[in-house]
Amino acid sequence: MKSKKRKILYISGTRADYGLMRETLFKIQKNPKLEIAVVATGMHIMPEFGNTINEIKKDGFKIYRIEAKYKKDDKESMATFVGEMTKLLAKNIKKINPNMILLLGDRGEMLAGAVVGAYLNIPIAHIHGGDVSGTVDDVVRNAITKLSDIHFPATKKSAERIKKMGVDPRRVFLSGAPGIDGILKEKLFSKKEIFKKYSLDFRKNFILIIQHPVTAEVKDSGKQIKEAMDAVKELGLEAVVIYPNADAGGRKMIDAIQKYRKYPFIKIYKNIPRKDFLSLMKSASVIVGNSSSGIIESPSFHIPSVSIGTREEGRERACNVIDVGYKKNEIKEAIEKAIYDKKFAGKIKKIVSPYGNGEAAKKIVEVLSKINIEK
Repeated sequence: MKSKKRKILYISGTRADYGLMRETLFKIQKNPKLEIAVVATGMHIMPEFGNTINEIKKDGFKIYRIEAKYKKDDKESMATFVGEMTKLLAKNIKKINPNMILLLGDRGEMLAGAVVGAYLNIPIAHIHGGDVSGTVDDVVRNAITKLSDIHFPATKKSAERIKKMGVDPRRVFLSGAPGIDGILKEKLFSKKEIFKKYSLDFRKNFILIIQHPVTAEVKDSGKQIKEAMDAVKELGLEAVVIYPNADAGGRKMIDAIQKYRKYPFIKIYKNIPRKDFLSLMKSASVIVGNSSSGIIESPSFHIPSVSIGTREEGRERACNVIDVGYKKNEIKEAIEKAIYDKKFAGKIKKIVSPYGNGEAAKKIVEVLSKINIEK
């Protein structure tokens, strides 16, 4: 028998998606009509990426561990991961027994969750559908949208794209980006506290770097991160570097990053807890790389973002973003503009984010608790 409460199953494969969803998951947990469980898989259970399943355990959510991992650093492993995840989730879904499956974005574990939910007639709610970024992510995201039943786009443009895909407008609920909620509602560390924790010089500028591999450019992933790291090295500015994700090319990037450990002003981490990450972003002079956090979350902190390459080229952005290619000198110039250009800094002070006002969790939970899912 299913619980009287509506059981929501969130599928998480990376520290990034889990961090974005924490505030929403806590809000689901507190709602008297809902209960929450989390499937942890992929990067969460891979030691080389920090065993971030422990972050979920610390938060106290009920966890179902699914043993699907990225076995190699190539595209084939990305494809076989989706197949393995689909098989294992389908095998375990009866034991989990959810009323709904909740998904975020465009990763392989989310696609697997959408396929399983569609075939087993479990309603699927999808957050961040309708976005445009780049490469295979767009194709996967659109596939998840078509497989889903309830939609929570982050922006007005994304909502319109979903409707143009033939989705019933009554199932589309403009929520904003859930990642903004944590920024505005969580009590972050002060600059003094976070600088001390990460051994940063309080008097100096510092750079936060997160760069992931691009699926269509796997062969160049090591070279691409090397150009960014060389730019930082030549500038001589303090930097906190966080490992990339486990997609094809990620391990090549990690190998390249490791060579910069000898520089005392460059500090490298497999993983950083979400509160620390947001506190670092709040205090950073600039965020550099190709993480969506540099596009979606950075405007809320009024900090500049240097977006490298093609991974986020189609995503809606505010005026704080400087787009560059992969060349070292281009990246250096953009970082210098971000930190030292007073006119650019003046624009950022007046920034308006297209991703909402930090009320996404409230809107999402209200819909999840009330929407009719009988048919």
